Amino acid sequence: MQAFRIWDTNQKTFYLRNNQLIAGYLQGPNIKLEEKIDMVPIDLHNVFLGIHGGKLCLSCAKSGDDIKLQLEEVNITDLSKNKEEDKRFTFIRSEKGPTTSFESAACPGWFLCTTLEADRPVSLTNTPEEPLIVTKFYFQEDQ
Repeated sequence: MQAFRIWDTNQKTFYLRNNQLIAGYLQGPNIKLEEKIDMVPIDLHNVFLGIHGGKLCLSCAKSGDDIKLQLEEVNITDLSKNKEEDKRFTFIRSEKGPTTSFESAACPGWFLCTTLEADRPVSLTNTPEEPLIVTKFYFQEDQ
């Protein structure tokens, strides 16, 4: 498991508020609220993503036609690429130049995203080209 800093192309970092991952501008004493993303590579492009030392994992939750990003209390190191029930935790990491995007393996065409507006939840979108949606992130190994 490796820890990474993540921020969107508008410089918003991730932080936790009421058990929800939020993207916003953290400054001054609030900078310590920044969440590092824990990543476990499955193979060349597929990864599991989590926070809090891999104790909360990002997943794609389907409920009827509704698809949303969830944080689930599961240990990232207990997940397996061979288990169908763990597919919801799998993201396809695509790098394009200096940025990275993350597509849900369980919900093809749905990408991890933020909005242009600050302090809004990190979510999933199936319209990555929409002007108000940001799906490209800078991803840097935490030192």
